Amino acid sequence: MSWSETLRTALEAISARRLRSVLTTLGILIGIAAVMLTVGLGQGAQQTVRDQIGKLGSNLLIVSPGSSTTSGLRGGRGSASTLTTRDATMLSDPSVAPDIAALAPVSTSSQSVVAGTTNWTTQVVGTTPSWFPVRSRTTTDGRFFTSAEESAAAQVAVIGTTTATELFGRRSPVGQTITIDGSAYSVIGVLDSIGSSTTSDEDDTVVIPGTTYAARLTSTGNAASISTLYLKATSQQSLSAAYQEAHAALLVSHGVTAASADFTIASQESLVATATSTDRTLTILLAGIAAISLLVGGIGVMNIMLVSVTERIREIGLRKALGATPRAVRRQFLTEASALGLAGGVLGLALGYAGARLLPSLIDQPVTIEPYVAAGALLISVAIGIGAGVYPATRAARLAPIDALRSE
Repeated sequence: MSWSETLRTALEAISARRLRSVLTTLGILIGIAAVMLTVGLGQGAQQTVRDQIGKLGSNLLIVSPGSSTTSGLRGGRGSASTLTTRDATMLSDPSVAPDIAALAPVSTSSQSVVAGTTNWTTQVVGTTPSWFPVRSRTTTDGRFFTSAEESAAAQVAVIGTTTATELFGRRSPVGQTITIDGSAYSVIGVLDSIGSSTTSDEDDTVVIPGTTYAARLTSTGNAASISTLYLKATSQQSLSAAYQEAHAALLVSHGVTAASADFTIASQESLVATATSTDRTLTILLAGIAAISLLVGGIGVMNIMLVSVTERIREIGLRKALGATPRAVRRQFLTEASALGLAGGVLGLALGYAGARLLPSLIDQPVTIEPYVAAGALLISVAIGIGAGVYPATRAARLAPIDALRSE
């Protein structure tokens, strides 16, 4: 019997038992769709984390202060005031850190900002003009402050889109005046929107010159103190070298060892790895649970094929009596089982892609289904069909023609 004849006969046998075949493929269908959607949800969450961390800027290293101890009470990482503008000046020297292209010292605090009769509490950032390219930001209206304005401690501000909306509604903020801690600032620009990061709304901010911040808003008593130092490597390939240079230079400058370092440096890679580890573990767990339904579907295929063998004993005996070899009989039943697995896989793919389109609008979470996941799911469904059909097909092939023909 040729392969085309085998396939035709298998499809006729499946068509003759439509309801049973549909119910058989249902388990594989649900399993394939469940695995695709759980993996897609996990990949979507990981991509969201990468996108959010990418909003910090490209080729970025983030230097944070260490922990503090005051009156016997210990604070968490970042609570000490161990970073200063002197560290920024040192690292900006190409002879100290040649792989650092630019850097931006940052001081931040939460402040109440007033515009006319409207007030809004937001994050105020004091920094240098280099913050603009280091953080890969742009403006939708107006401009960023200049080095001359920073040197003169000018009372100018660039605000985020969220802050602009809260304070001015639909009016253009550029040229308007805002008040922070009793001091008036002229709004000279509005930052382009980049959405939320893993920790905050990046569009809800007011950026002012670092010298202005030190003179009017600092609360540490040390005008040179900064809360974060952003470092931009010359390229993605030099990010590791920039990390080593900054780490070594800060250890020497602060007079500490690696074991007692009073600062930490985080790269984008480490942030992504940390943020996605939980998502990856959860995805594997959920995919494992969903795979159980695939196992159940495979058992269903095996059960139906065993029933089919029992029902068609006389047919098998007649075929063998007419010259069909055990190999041809085995191939016949394996083809039927594979067709059931393939049908369940194709329908499962369709359901999975439909769910990937529908779920994001319901749960506000992206679902990313990669082509290799779909291809793998389809191969798994066929493999389940073949695996579930091996035993029934072998049992059918071993039937003696005379015993099969005598059965009722």
